[in-house]
This record gives sequence, C-alpha cells and structure tokens, in this order.
Amino acid sequence: MNNILVAIDFSDCSINALEHAISIARKGKYDLNMVWVNNPTTTKILLESDQSGDMVKEVDEQFKKLVVKYKKLLPESQINYSIREGKVYHQVALEAKEKDAMLLVAGTHGTSGFEEFWIGSNANKIVTLSPCPVITIRGGIKISRELTRILMPIDSTPESRQKASFTSHIARLFDAEVVVLALYTSGIGAVKDNIDSYANQVIRFLEEQNIKCRLETIEADNIARNTIDYAEKIEANLISIMTEQETATSNLWLGPYAHQTVNHSPIPVLSIHPIDLKIVLGY
Repeated sequence: MNNILVAIDFSDCSINALEHAISIARKGKYDLNMVWVNNPTTTKILLESDQSGDMVKEVDEQFKKLVVKYKKLLPESQINYSIREGKVYHQVALEAKEKDAMLLVAGTHGTSGFEEFWIGSNANKIVTLSPCPVITIRGGIKISRELTRILMPIDSTPESRQKASFTSHIARLFDAEVVVLALYTSGIGAVKDNIDSYANQVIRFLEEQNIKCRLETIEADNIARNTIDYAEKIEANLISIMTEQETATSNLWLGPYAHQTVNHSPIPVLSIHPIDLKIVLGY
C-alpha cells in the first residue's frame, strides 16, 4: 500500500490529475502507477502524433515520455504504467486492486479517451467501484497542489466521521489545516446535538494526531452546494467526503450529496467509503 494510481487519457485534465498525484507521492515517498484503458468501441485518444495505426504502441511511447518528464520530481520513487482493455471504470478499479493502491487520482472531464465515462453522472462509477479512496479533479481546475487547507464536512450520519483517519494522513503529509464543518441540515435539537457530537469527536481525534484543525458550523439546505461554497470561501484546496455508497448487482450509485459534490466541485474532492477504511487502515 505504498503507491498511488492515476487514470490517464493524455488530455490536459488527466495530466493535471497526474501532477496532483505526484505532489502527494513526493511528500509521502510513494511509488506512482499510471493506467490507460483502451475501450475499442469508444476510445478516441488525443496524442501529439498523427499516426494512430498502432494505438497501443503510441500510448506506450507517450507513457515513456511522461516517465522521463516526471521522474526528476520523484527521485526516491518508482514510476510505472499499465495498458488495459475493457470498460474504463471496471479496468481502473481492477488496476487499483491489483496494485494494492492506497489512493486513486483521476480527472473527471477528460476531452478524450474517457469522455463517455467521465462526463456527467458516469464519473461516479469509478468512485463507487474503487477499492481505495479517490481524489477527483474536474477539467480546467487550476488549484494549488501544495495542500494547505482541507475541508471535512460532518453531517448527521455516523459514517460521516470515518473519513477522519485517511484525511488526517493526507493533512500530515502537507502540514495542512483541517477545517471540520458541522452541517446543520435540520432545526431539530436532537439532530444538531448528534452533529455536534460527531464533529467534536473528529476534532479530538485530529488534535490527538497533532493535526492543525478548527471547527465551524453552518445551516445547510443543500449540503453539497453549501459545502462547495464554504470550501471556496475559506480557500480550501481539498474537500474530504464520505460517499454514502450503496451497491447492487444492477445498480451502482453514490448518495446524492457525494454525487453532486464530485460532479460540481471546482475544488478536488477526496471520496472515501467504509470499505476503504478497512483496506487502508488494516481493521
């Protein structure tokens, strides 16, 4: 579990995601793996070369260029890449599992390769299927890769607290501040008391981990929109959420809060679901 996986389609969006991943890998001295997936029925890659007769060969050459370009930024780490074939979200998730990745980083609006997959609600499938936490970064987002402030919203669900462990790990790498945001979604006193209790538990945990932190509270009528607005207000450069995941054979979806946040946030989003904690923290 000492490596980060990045989904690549060679668009500006995915290269931006790669550079965010490199900043985390450099801090943690993690190895970096990149993956490109060829879906023969939908893939239209955007490459420097006009020669597309041998797509896989061209992709291999582009990966070699990326390794050369970025290796100097990760002198203590390995940089590797894989080429897979099939449905993008399935293959990316399988690669994360096979590589035992601690984190997956992906752009959510690539202009090529992943276009069918990434645009709109389909972007959430990779978060749902991934066996590890996922950072998603929307296309066109230019935000500091040196994490200084992480927003961690807390709502009335018990699972809301569970993202504290992995979030604190990322915060420690960058000596970043974690702003715990208690979201009051109801005027009922008992509900507010629960949220306050959860938020204070998270604050105590972060203080025990020597993580810089503070607690804020807001009334929230749309927790996705309110969270994004607050993140922009405090100039956060990462939002940490729990995915509210539910899985069935014929239906893979995220809760509406997580879904909206991943799709609309102009700030990178770290998505964690309960199974991640068992894998990453070993319990």
